[in-house]
Amino acid sequence: MNIREFAEHTGLTAHTLRYYERVGLMGSIGRESNGHRVYGPQDAQWVSFLHHLRETGMSIRELQRYCALREQGDASLAARLALLERHAERVAAQLREQHEHLARLRETVAAYQARLARHGAARPGEPPATGGPPRAGDPVPRR
Repeated sequence: MNIREFAEHTGLTAHTLRYYERVGLMGSIGRESNGHRVYGPQDAQWVSFLHHLRETGMSIRELQRYCALREQGDASLAARLALLERHAERVAAQLREQHEHLARLRETVAAYQARLARHGAARPGEPPATGGPPRAGDPVPRR
């Protein structure tokens, strides 16, 4: 398939695909006699893998390192595994941190829900039913 079809198939833009090729992430892409790129099923699997790594925060530099190791074949299996394990640990740490942030956010939401249930809900932009000045952490009404 050509680059337009491949971009649609993978969900990436043609610009991103060209960039990946330019920085050495795609290996050698087949070309038609007119010079247009030709992508196959293996390319789709590889791009999907690259996309998942990017979505988990792996840098282009790390992807380039992984690709360079991949080019070495089975001799680099241990190094590739180590690179992926380090990345997985970073992702796991980020997820733990995000879960902590989510827990704090949910606590704040629950506190607001409890306050509204005790004192009656005010319409957006109106002062709370309990009156008084806003407290730290209260949302600021937009005008």
